[in-house]
Amino acid sequence: MRILFATYSEKTHFHAMVPLAWALLGAGHEVRVASQPALVDVITNSGLTAVPVGRDHNLWKIADRFLNSRLARTRPELYRQVRAVDLPPFDTADLPTEEVSWDHLVTGYRTVVDRWYRVVNEPMTAELVEFARYWRPDLIVWEQATYAGPIAAKAIGVPHVRIPWCLDIFGKTREHYRTLARQRPEAGRTDPLGEWLAASVEAYGAEFSEDMVTGHLTIDQYPTPLQLRADIDYLPMRYVPYNGVSVVPEWLREPPERQRVCFTLGVSATQRFGGYPVKVDEILEALSDIDAEVVATVAEKVQQEIGSVPENVRMVPFVPLNALMPTCAAAVNHGAFGTINTTALAGVPQLTIPEQHDNPPVCNRLAAYGAGLTVYYTDVSGDVVRDHVLRLLTEPAFRKAAETLREEMLAMPTPTEVVPRLESLAREGGS
Repeated sequence: MRILFATYSEKTHFHAMVPLAWALLGAGHEVRVASQPALVDVITNSGLTAVPVGRDHNLWKIADRFLNSRLARTRPELYRQVRAVDLPPFDTADLPTEEVSWDHLVTGYRTVVDRWYRVVNEPMTAELVEFARYWRPDLIVWEQATYAGPIAAKAIGVPHVRIPWCLDIFGKTREHYRTLARQRPEAGRTDPLGEWLAASVEAYGAEFSEDMVTGHLTIDQYPTPLQLRADIDYLPMRYVPYNGVSVVPEWLREPPERQRVCFTLGVSATQRFGGYPVKVDEILEALSDIDAEVVATVAEKVQQEIGSVPENVRMVPFVPLNALMPTCAAAVNHGAFGTINTTALAGVPQLTIPEQHDNPPVCNRLAAYGAGLTVYYTDVSGDVVRDHVLRLLTEPAFRKAAETLREEMLAMPTPTEVVPRLESLAREGGS
């Protein structure tokens, strides 16, 4: 079979797709990854075949105009939306439907369609459809904001699968919308997302259907205790870490001489969102007197601003987390998809400092399960982090819950094991 993956040019989103693409390739299928030219090297470095389509989007060039301290002071609501701290309509995903406002959903959808979906999709959609018509894939797998994927699938009449890189706040928000829409008169059912998709797909001789929003299947890589699910078809798949091109440093090849704590706030904060939301130097200084080695992955630009580093801190710009985490007794992180799952898969208790998007609800789930603690970024101080890390290192219940969560993840089907379900879907066909 021929399987086409589609993603706009965002590295971390693509990384969430790689293990499944490898599994399909290993099962003997032809696999291509279509994206904008800016992502081609990232795709080929993963060992997959890239298909450049369209032109590069300018989402981050637009966002950079707003990610500054002046806007944060003068228009804090807009700043928080651009930084994805608050991102309507998805900020209501974890609420009961009866607590969700129809106007909030419609306004939020209108905003993300105009400021996000159009910006990243429209530069690539026409060429993606053109390639799909030429190559004739049997199945299209698309990153959850790359609606060019289901548009292409509808244009050639094949099934398609959505793969999120976060809790399924997209699917749950759409469920809220559809529930509230049914309660309104037909004339008042404004649907900014559906209307945009309908106009987009009609240009290729097809009609909009709801599967274009959530896929014929949705891949869910979170273990059951952390999941947020809508009333749609899901295919659970074990999370497999992929860090991109990685090298295990020499110091990581030896067992640590004392307990090791990982401190990481990811790469997106500095590459995409204008910097870390908390004071790294204050946190590292507060951890200076604990009996542990602290491995801190900190962007080089921030390292230059920090100055002196405590003796128990090893500061590096990058280290593959799947190699580092099994050597750790605890971790401090921002609760993003790859980091929280890599840490959980290693059975390591974690202190999460969430800020953006789906991070707060998934971190709350982790804490409720007992596999860690969480502190919202606005409540963070060095002393708070130190006290919480000491609890993770000294209270056995956290380690026990983290190990149980690891077992939950290991019981999930691997990417290889979900391949037959995708093969079956491809054989069933789409419309």
